[in-house]
Amino acid sequence: MLKKLLLSLTLFTFAPLLAVAQPGQGQAAFEEGKNYDLISPALRTPDPDKIEVVEFFWYGCGHCYTFEPMVAAWKKKLADDVEFNGSPAMWNPQMELHARAYYTADVLGVLDTMNPVLFQAMNVDGKRLASEEEIKALFVANGVEADAFTKAFNSFGVSSQVKQADARARTAKITGTPSMMVNGKYLVTARKAGSQAGMLEVADFLVEKERAAATGGQ
Repeated sequence: MLKKLLLSLTLFTFAPLLAVAQPGQGQAAFEEGKNYDLISPALRTPDPDKIEVVEFFWYGCGHCYTFEPMVAAWKKKLADDVEFNGSPAMWNPQMELHARAYYTADVLGVLDTMNPVLFQAMNVDGKRLASEEEIKALFVANGVEADAFTKAFNSFGVSSQVKQADARARTAKITGTPSMMVNGKYLVTARKAGSQAGMLEVADFLVEKERAAATGGQ
């Protein structure tokens, strides 16, 4: 009887430690080099008072398409000290057009509307969106005036943001999409996080890590 009691007490004492040690069960399980990578040199973020999370994506990426609703739900739960930004990847001229589409939607204030439309056009409807005219037709079909689209799409502001996105991706050394960057310091991929859901878990862990560092808790 005494042996059984001691065994029960031992299991009760170590149960919390075992729970933390399971991968994906606790934030202490995530390790640099194993579950995420360090970006060196780190990128400067827009607001030092915010913890920035960036998603590198491409509208034509099937994995990004399935990740999008997960990210949309996750963003709604972010604390006020976290700023989320999308960053279109571009490895060829066609992807640059899609990056322009993203920033055009942002400038026109219709990003929430056009983001799912652009994803669906490429991943469900089979559209290549290989020209400015094809992209414009999609915007116009969703309530954007043709002249307003053309002006924004070819504006200096959109061109600057496209160049910045390209430089950001190169500095972070991304090799695929979707990828996530936390506060310019850490790169998170599905391969190292284990899954797309795992990417969000690792991102949450890194956000908390940065928050603790900022408040002197680490």
